[in-house]
Amino acid sequence: MRVIIQRVSSASVSVDGEVVGSCGPGLLLLVGIHRDDESGGLKKVADKVSNLRIFNDAEGKMNLSLLDLPEGERGILAVSNFTVYGNAEKSRRPSFSDSAGFEKASTLFEQFVAALKETGIPVGTGVFGADMQVSLLNDGPVTLVLDMPTV
Repeated sequence: MRVIIQRVSSASVSVDGEVVGSCGPGLLLLVGIHRDDESGGLKKVADKVSNLRIFNDAEGKMNLSLLDLPEGERGILAVSNFTVYGNAEKSRRPSFSDSAGFEKASTLFEQFVAALKETGIPVGTGVFGADMQVSLLNDGPVTLVLDMPTV
């Protein structure tokens, strides 16, 4: 599983001009499911994301996680994105052969979202497989790439 993590002041995702998911302060996650991923490690990835210490404390140091922020001032917007496994090393047209197929990726993405919700953090999503428009106000900017196989 590959998750692009962006600390945001706000983020939203729209499908056909309608906002289908959003979050205020928190994290925007662009989530890619690898073809070899399984459900066993999804909770571990959700715990890692929710406990990443990438929010500023009173002294301006990145010492706080989403779980340390007050309720109502934290959220996650998780957006499925098979292109995060795009590989353009060999040609100008990316290969997406490392991405899981639609059915598998859809199931694992929904299980990952459920694991995120178990942390108690509000989670919004896009629509799996849809053409989505994502808007965000990056905070920092803070952007991380988390590669964690879930096999």
